[in-house]
Amino acid sequence: MQVVTEVISSIPFDRPDRVIERDEARLFEMPGPRVMRFLTADLPPLAVYSLPVRYEPVEFAPPRGVFEGPALRLEWQTMSRNGRQPFYHRNADVDEIGYQVYGERTLMTECGTVEFQVGQFARIPVGAAHDNYGHDDIHILFYMHGPIKTGIAPVGWSAHRVPPYVGWQAKPMVETLTNCLGGPHCDLAYSMIDEELLLGAGAHASDLLEVLEPSGPEGTTEWIYRAPKVWIGHTRLGCTLKRRYERKLCVDEIQYQVEGTRTIISQRGVITMHPGDFTCIPKGCAHASITEGPSKHISVLTSEPTPAIRKAGRIAEIDVGAWLAAHGERTVAPSD
Repeated sequence: MQVVTEVISSIPFDRPDRVIERDEARLFEMPGPRVMRFLTADLPPLAVYSLPVRYEPVEFAPPRGVFEGPALRLEWQTMSRNGRQPFYHRNADVDEIGYQVYGERTLMTECGTVEFQVGQFARIPVGAAHDNYGHDDIHILFYMHGPIKTGIAPVGWSAHRVPPYVGWQAKPMVETLTNCLGGPHCDLAYSMIDEELLLGAGAHASDLLEVLEPSGPEGTTEWIYRAPKVWIGHTRLGCTLKRRYERKLCVDEIQYQVEGTRTIISQRGVITMHPGDFTCIPKGCAHASITEGPSKHISVLTSEPTPAIRKAGRIAEIDVGAWLAAHGERTVAPSD
């Protein structure tokens, strides 16, 4: 019998975690056909949705939606090589958070300009106009309702910068105002703007954008942004010597693999995550992460259903017992 630890928790994490010991094999054992048959209803396995993590030259195209619900919209975006999107954008109902996956990106707003580096976050407040200039860029966007609190100290702020990048020339630009979490076909209004006037507002902006870069200790999750229904965190892991299961109540957990390879063992199957992979662990599903080296991933907790809006690329291996039998001895250290 392999005894493992399981931690049961729920946002806002203002109560002590419930920590219990489990017989790991029993954790994944289904009830027999004569015992509470309704418990054996088929539950869908974990699914993985993969998007590139290295830039390839493309023409500008709208962002690719990954997950979408009433409280959260998550998108993947890349810019044309050394190019920009052809309009300024304002959100009518949500804040917009960006995370830089690859390359560099100049974010131009009336709250100042940000030069994104890989691994950095910044939040654009609701109603603030913004545009992007990409340098072999890939980034992820999170649209969520405020108010939003930050959980770590900033490493920098936006600054008034005109011109915002080499080669920039002011010209009349399209501005679009968008509703329903920045979703497609949700535009409310269009107009033309004077770009120099818009960026000039950054010289006296009182709401500069904070640049955040997680750097917390190994083995813990840093909660970077906290909204009423959505939390965004970052986890850094080293080599895993012992499985530690987690079960979150009240929230689904969308995970995005940033660096390294990580295997998720769960009551919805076993799946290996590579950089660029997204998955969603349903509320109440016990799961553990196994790593053989450094790994980083982003967790997004959402209390509202946020289904994937892309076709899955891979499905979890359902027979967890067989996987444990084949891999358990190699990945579990002796009990303390």
